[in-house]
Amino acid sequence: MTDQPANYLPYHSTGYFSKIVTDYLSYAAPLQGFYLHTPDISGIKDAVAARRAFDTPRQLLVDSLTQQYAGMAAGEKVTANIQSLAHQHTFTVTTAHQPNIFTGPLYFIYKVLHVIRLADELNEQLPGHHFVPVYYMGSEDADLDELGYLNIGGRKLVWQTSQKGAVGRMKVDKALTGLIREIYGQTGVLPYGNELNELFVRCYTEGKTIQQATLELVNALFGAYGLVVLVPDNAGLKKAFSPVVKKELTEGFSHKTVSETIARLPKEYKVQAGGREINLFYLLNDKRERIERINGKYEVKTLGLSFTEAEILQELESYPDRFSANVILRGAFQETVLPNVAFVGGGGELAYWLELKDVFSGAKIPYPVLMLRNSFLLMTKEQSEKIGKLGFSLTDMFRDEQFLLNKLVKKETRHQLSLAEEINQAHTFYAQLKKIAEAVDKSLVEHVASLETKAVKKITGLEKKLLRAEKQMFDSEQQQIAKLKTALFPNNSLQERIDNFSLYYAREGRAWLQKIYDHSGGFNKGFGVIG
Repeated sequence: MTDQPANYLPYHSTGYFSKIVTDYLSYAAPLQGFYLHTPDISGIKDAVAARRAFDTPRQLLVDSLTQQYAGMAAGEKVTANIQSLAHQHTFTVTTAHQPNIFTGPLYFIYKVLHVIRLADELNEQLPGHHFVPVYYMGSEDADLDELGYLNIGGRKLVWQTSQKGAVGRMKVDKALTGLIREIYGQTGVLPYGNELNELFVRCYTEGKTIQQATLELVNALFGAYGLVVLVPDNAGLKKAFSPVVKKELTEGFSHKTVSETIARLPKEYKVQAGGREINLFYLLNDKRERIERINGKYEVKTLGLSFTEAEILQELESYPDRFSANVILRGAFQETVLPNVAFVGGGGELAYWLELKDVFSGAKIPYPVLMLRNSFLLMTKEQSEKIGKLGFSLTDMFRDEQFLLNKLVKKETRHQLSLAEEINQAHTFYAQLKKIAEAVDKSLVEHVASLETKAVKKITGLEKKLLRAEKQMFDSEQQQIAKLKTALFPNNSLQERIDNFSLYYAREGRAWLQKIYDHSGGFNKGFGVIG
């Protein structure tokens, strides 16, 4: 176990999580009709029972994974986990993510280690069952702007490529291998910089697809934990999902269902994914384009394709791999081909999964337990000590710089900066004036109230000026706060949404992964602050 301490904060106290997420975590009544199983051991047991009644294509899954890992050093634990998926007592816990280059933001690492930890805990708590951690790769995502960059050491490194379509099908090119050299420029002097560089060079070889490179990288990082990676861009797996695709093509059932769910969702919750009339793309070579139904025909306008219903159903029968689910149906595909009981996702993912329960019901697919992924803020011992010396709590650090500076100045100043008592005295004074005025002419009360408002406004303005003037005496502390905030909350965002893992790994090697695993909880403990 790691000896680096961790504290866990309630998610609502950070200010970075939506109401729908914090309400879900607290089992709030308005959301209880939008999911099936509670995010606890009881919910897992219920999901296992529901999954048993579904005919998961287990042997197809095992065969697909075996073929996918052919020629790779999968490791004994991964191989054993793959083979175990053929057995009825084996279930998966899954996270999904696109193939961001070099894993993208830190939270990808946290998601993967969360499912690993959850599977390990369930294997201890539910003997007689076997749980396998799975990373389901969203390799058909075509948003290169989102997937084709990483941030390291405060620099944004962008993959400048002319390739289009599904990112997973794109090829590693000279521009991408050039980024490896740029990463090494920042990590090479660190203890494990060479190890990391060798890993990237080995996985991202020119001409290899991004999905294959990602598979190899994730396997190299997490294979020792038994993590199974599934690349679902597979004709056999899609064939198993084709009944749902057919239902979508002929009935457009998912959009109707989601629309009805959104209409029932309480207004205080933000809608995450409304979907379209047909929630499918047509996938061909380097193109992934929307399928639309227009005047009784199925059109893929950007490819100049048009199908009758009979023709597109024949296309589905002959080429199931050409049909790609969008965000509304992606989870249904995942849950069709995996014997899954729990899905670990971020706040945005959980928000749109809460819109999908009835889509799963309509497709007759089991709906899993939804688990909010673990979150962490990583800080050095020096940063932690500096926060303590400045007199801030961990929760304080999630507030903006001005809040922190104001708090420090008010605590450390030798002068009176708060005029709260004076404002109360003003209210008392004007209350007495109102009595005097009312006795003479009631219409004058409103005039006195206006004078009171103006007076309080001026006193409040003076209070702000006092604070502003005093803050100039704390220039050094202001710089320290700014430095801390920039390091811990880059771009005024959560560290995990910006920073890549490379610098952390280059400093500590695989011990860093183990540290995150040690501080992870299968059943979420809160927002972890490590350091």
